[in-house]
Amino acid sequence: MGLRLKFNLILCLVTCIGLLLAGYFGDLLLKKNAREQVLQTAQIMMESAIAVRNYTVSEVRPLLAVQQRRQFIPQTVPAYAASKYIAKLQETHPDYSYKEATLNPTNPQNRAAAWEEDIISYFRSHRDENTFVGERDTPAGRSLFFSRPIEIKKPGCLACHSRAADAPQTLIDTYGSANGFGWKLNEIVGAQVVSVPMELPFEHARSAFQTFMGALIGIFFLIIILLNILLHFFVIKPVRLMSAKAEEVSMGALDVEELPVKGNDEISSLAHSFNRMQRSLGSAVKMLDETMD
Repeated sequence: MGLRLKFNLILCLVTCIGLLLAGYFGDLLLKKNAREQVLQTAQIMMESAIAVRNYTVSEVRPLLAVQQRRQFIPQTVPAYAASKYIAKLQETHPDYSYKEATLNPTNPQNRAAAWEEDIISYFRSHRDENTFVGERDTPAGRSLFFSRPIEIKKPGCLACHSRAADAPQTLIDTYGSANGFGWKLNEIVGAQVVSVPMELPFEHARSAFQTFMGALIGIFFLIIILLNILLHFFVIKPVRLMSAKAEEVSMGALDVEELPVKGNDEISSLAHSFNRMQRSLGSAVKMLDETMD
């Protein structure tokens, strides 16, 4: 097995190990960044929904307070305003969603699905947690959800949700008296849930990973070529020349031209030693011939 083959086998082994490690950690990093991007989008959607809720309570509801006594106006309900806001987003991004999932909602559209009930149960059993993040499979692909608990902290909320007898008549006329009542102060009745698709960011991550690995393989391939060129000119070629000279000297050709010496590295030092050995051997043979004569 030649020196070049041994060198390339070791180099290929090291390259394969390096590519595997780079691919493993690169894939982890890109997927982590993609998930953080999705989570950041979900957090922005949640903050936007909360901002719309606060605006509805502080700006819209007071303006419509008088009309609300004669007719129920859903635009004064924070959950309705936030849902309508996200509905506009869904016109161009249908896979994005926001819902104020409730176990016993006034509006049946807000009734929690089975997986949303699990989120509410989580908040009820972990009252010190303010957020809950997870992933689930949807018909459109993998989706990340970001949720916050809906907790009754203000007694004013119970005016419409404690007992049907105490609720505004306009509310009863709109939704009936069967649902949305029996809520208690400091009770977690539901969860704000934002869902963001993960497929597109992960597709970008896969594309970036393929580009990264392609560039890395190309760089390693170029390095292997350059190292082989350097190996040929600085190691293999001088060694072959010395091997040929050694073959000639071993056959008795002591007057052959000495090896050219360039540089000050180990190969040059070996060439110096070979030339010195050749001169010493030639002098020894010459002395032996003179003695015999």
